[in-house]
Amino acid sequence: MAKLSAAQYGKDNIRVYKVNRNEQTGVQDVVEMTVCVLLQGDLETSYTQADNSVIVATDTMKNTVYVMARQHPVTPPELFGAIVATHFVETYSHIHHAQVKIVTHRWTRMTVDGKPHPHSFIRDGAETRNVEAVANEGNGIDIRSAIAGLLVLKSTGSDFRGFIRDEYTTLPEVDDRILSTEVDCGWIWENLMTVKDVEATVPMFDEAWSNSRDITLQTFAKDESASVQNTMYKMCEQILAAVPMVKAVDYSLPNKHYFEIAFEI
Repeated sequence: MAKLSAAQYGKDNIRVYKVNRNEQTGVQDVVEMTVCVLLQGDLETSYTQADNSVIVATDTMKNTVYVMARQHPVTPPELFGAIVATHFVETYSHIHHAQVKIVTHRWTRMTVDGKPHPHSFIRDGAETRNVEAVANEGNGIDIRSAIAGLLVLKSTGSDFRGFIRDEYTTLPEVDDRILSTEVDCGWIWENLMTVKDVEATVPMFDEAWSNSRDITLQTFAKDESASVQNTMYKMCEQILAAVPMVKAVDYSLPNKHYFEIAFEI
């Protein structure tokens, strides 16, 4: 007999764009995000008995994100994600777990005639600031912050030697190579029980993002890298020391290979 073992559903690609206008100075700030909402709870009958009475429509999820963005700050994204996730768990008694994923897209203010322009911006790279906030009924809020899509390269200062060699190995050892990767760096915060606890932590979120980005770039540039593994471990150590409320750090640093071509003349 068939049995439903787990169920989760939601709404992805919710596009949010918010403008904050300073009427006195004429300066505007913009935030663009892509939001995903995923819900878990007592949903079995919707699958097994075609009972839609337990379904929170994905249209409702989308509109809820828009209303929350109107009523609350969307920065830092850790706070906004916690507000949205908690709303679903507190509003619907049969929803016990709400996951909100936020991708904040990069808009950097333009400099025009040597001065910051009040309302013009440039997308100066594919890097994003990502957040995943999970509200668990009775167990608080779990948050993972991340940097993604940060493309880096250095033309020297990296080698790779002393690895296992056997009959399947063709890679030569090198004492100087180009090192390039697309950084995905995440850090997991200590559990926070309520949105008020998240609000109290707000000053740390931007600081942690800035510290993690600076540590990543400076370590990448300065480290005489013996391997990607060792370099990322050094990055993790420094982030954990810089942000005491972070309990774990993870990195994905896939190699983007550049191969030397030997020309014989």
